[in-house]
Amino acid sequence: MNGLGTKWIGIERYHKKETGSTNTDVRILAGQGSPEGTLVSADLQTAGKGRRGRTWKTEAGTALMFSVLLKPDISPDSAPQITLTMAMAVTKAIRDICGLDARIKWPNDVVVNGKKVCGILTEMDMSADRIDHVIVGTGVNVNQTMIPEELSQSATSLYLETGKQLDKEELLGEITRAFEEYYACFLVSCDMTRLKETYNGWLVSLNREVKVLDPQGEFTGISKGINEKGELLVERSDKKTEAVYAGEVSVRGLYGYV
Repeated sequence: MNGLGTKWIGIERYHKKETGSTNTDVRILAGQGSPEGTLVSADLQTAGKGRRGRTWKTEAGTALMFSVLLKPDISPDSAPQITLTMAMAVTKAIRDICGLDARIKWPNDVVVNGKKVCGILTEMDMSADRIDHVIVGTGVNVNQTMIPEELSQSATSLYLETGKQLDKEELLGEITRAFEEYYACFLVSCDMTRLKETYNGWLVSLNREVKVLDPQGEFTGISKGINEKGELLVERSDKKTEAVYAGEVSVRGLYGYV
């Protein structure tokens, strides 16, 4: 048992005051033979990135930023579902520690009161058609006392929502323990079969109207939750249901960020 109270996450652990990207750090360690469960955290990331290559920055020491090395025996098509699994772990931890109504914005964000508090970036390295490893990077806005004005309508922090400074190490322990539990369920079937009911219960868009930003053309519909593949099911106006794959599109609520 390590300091996080986990079974295997953090078996090898590094913390940095400042780094470019914890995902990059974990990728280097993976190449050096570090075991599954290796974890790198940082007080400051200077080259942090999010989904679709967007940059992600925050003031030093206020956010919880960490990446975990995984070595699952799964098909590459299943890897994006690990993002959904981590989103569940973050949501559960925030609910348990803060008592906030944290919810998931499919596929990779966690929101509180309609504003983003967490983003997740999952990357994989492959040889031929096999996964060498998967890196899950997570950033949680924890103790920020203010959010830049240009983001204030779409982002918040746990401090701003609770009025309390939180122990980031305690939060990390809660997240990683929950992730171990959910990840084990995922690996049984290599999909979201055992997790989708809980996931959909926390899905902020469930049964709400959403806009799907698809390269093939935008459309609106009603979010009906995820299927076992982690795809978002959207019921169109003609009552046909579209399964939306996270790698292709973005989903927005019609009335703001969620």
